[in-house]
Amino acid sequence: MAAYKELLLLRHGKSDWNTNTSDFNRPLNKRGNRSVLQMGEWLLKQNLVPDLIISSPATRAITTATIITETIGLTTKNIQTEKIIYEASVADLKKVLSKIPSSIQRIILVGHNPGFEYLVHELAPHISAANNGNLMPTAAIAYLQLDSQWSFLQGDSFIQRPKDLN
Repeated sequence: MAAYKELLLLRHGKSDWNTNTSDFNRPLNKRGNRSVLQMGEWLLKQNLVPDLIISSPATRAITTATIITETIGLTTKNIQTEKIIYEASVADLKKVLSKIPSSIQRIILVGHNPGFEYLVHELAPHISAANNGNLMPTAAIAYLQLDSQWSFLQGDSFIQRPKDLN
């Protein structure tokens, strides 16, 4: 067993702004669905299948979590939802991490910016944004090796963006 825990922060796929619905209920658009599928295939190729997925309950996040789960060969029973992830601050996200059972080695949190970017900045300030200045565009995955308490960087870290896979 590794001396560190693996945290993957997955920002939801691109949402559809052409719907007459609340922010919470906004679905993914076609590009969002494609990008999330592509990132799920990347996770599988990298052998980064998680022990658990915790998602914001917002429609675009839970749809992202479902696509990822199906792509990597898990079932939706592997997804838990956590309301606090929607519009989460760094403190909120750390609260979610502090509740993860010690038996979990690798987890994916599915959620939103700016909270995810702020958490990456705090835990891994050396990670740089893409050329357009966006650290975590939609469907991007931040990979962080953390200590056993899920609280500070213990090893490797990077961000994988969908457009970098093409």
